[in-house]
Amino acid sequence: MNMVSVVIQERLKSKVRDIPDFPKKGIIFKDITPLLNDSKTFREAVQIFAQRYDGKQIHKIVAIESRGFIFGSALAYHLGTGFAVVRKTGKLPYKTIKKSYDLEYGSDVLEIHEDGIRPGDNVVIVDDLLATGGTALATAKLVEELKGNIVECSFLIELSFLKGRQKLKNYPVFSILQYES
Repeated sequence: MNMVSVVIQERLKSKVRDIPDFPKKGIIFKDITPLLNDSKTFREAVQIFAQRYDGKQIHKIVAIESRGFIFGSALAYHLGTGFAVVRKTGKLPYKTIKKSYDLEYGSDVLEIHEDGIRPGDNVVIVDDLLATGGTALATAKLVEELKGNIVECSFLIELSFLKGRQKLKNYPVFSILQYES
């Protein structure tokens, strides 16, 4: 259950800009740059994540390219944890493990450094947006392959109507903002 006050949710939502037909026709892109540009709302979003995990035994924040890096790195800094990145194939310089996942049209591949997670690490996966859940699920599978324990998958925004939470049904999921359409 989401324990974020309605007042804060509305303030954060007021800083999310809809961009029609981006990156392609028919998609309404949720642009978070106004939220990031406003020091109050950016700080509030990071604090919501931080308060959720303060005092818990978290060893690593795993963030998904690229906007997940923004929140994930701030959260890792606040919690004093390690930080691992998940990127599209070919972007990481060291030895990696890979996981392919389905997109609306075709598939893609994500990678993490093979030493990004130690066996037994308690991990929070962080990204800016949960849509269909494919990217987050592939990330979760990477964490599990490295024998990490997923504490939660955490998002700034959830597009509930795309039912990404169903793909992540085996993991706890938290989102600050939900959009029903």
